[in-house]
Amino acid sequence: MIEYLLPLFGFLIGTIASMVGIGGGVFIVPLLALLYGFDPSQAVGTSLTSIIFTSIASTLNYSRQKRIYYKTGILLAITTVPGAYLGAYLTSLLSSRELGLIFGFFLIFVALRMIASFHVSTKNTERENHNVKSEADLFNSRTKLLSGIALSFFGGLASGLLGIGGGALLVPIMTLVMAIPIHFAVATSMFTMIFTSTSGVTQHYMLGNIQIAHALALALGTIFGAQLGAYSSKRISSKNLRRIFGIVLIIVSIRMIMKFV
Repeated sequence: MIEYLLPLFGFLIGTIASMVGIGGGVFIVPLLALLYGFDPSQAVGTSLTSIIFTSIASTLNYSRQKRIYYKTGILLAITTVPGAYLGAYLTSLLSSRELGLIFGFFLIFVALRMIASFHVSTKNTERENHNVKSEADLFNSRTKLLSGIALSFFGGLASGLLGIGGGALLVPIMTLVMAIPIHFAVATSMFTMIFTSTSGVTQHYMLGNIQIAHALALALGTIFGAQLGAYSSKRISSKNLRRIFGIVLIIVSIRMIMKFV
């Protein structure tokens, strides 16, 4: 009977995930492990499978809003894809406890940085010195672009290893390192997540970590939730969206730390 609730859970998770640019695995993995009794590795693989549908649905909506930096997203995928594949492979070789704790504490730092960023700089300073004006402007700053591409590998690694879409790291990397405005960072993150999650799922499938029926039931809800989340995000100011993402990130980090302690 409880399996019939998966589309509802998927809808709620998809709404939140699409709004802040994450895949939703930070909620799906504990849901499957705690409520449905999944083995952690199967929860990770099944979560990542449902995220493919979430990211595609979100990307279609964000594409209509013209908020995706396509070239940037593809370049980020160059490192997130092998990172996700490696992360998925590591689930079969070693304990993820140490890495999970490192990511958990790192996410707390990033969350606090994002929440506090508007209090330590004025709007004029941010506009002139922080945010890029366009994707072309970003490509004129090779340091920002190359730094973001290099760091995105860890977003992919977290995706494959922990069953998350990778947006929990990609969005902060894009906003804090690459200076991409938050609304465009969220949309681009969902686009990049298509490639990242697909890479991780390929390896998890070979390891037998995917429960297809549960993944499709979740996806049925996340597809519609992702549309609502993408639509709602454009009505929220950059300041509030960054705060929301920071709060979600704190929840994510606490969940990860508690999982691996």
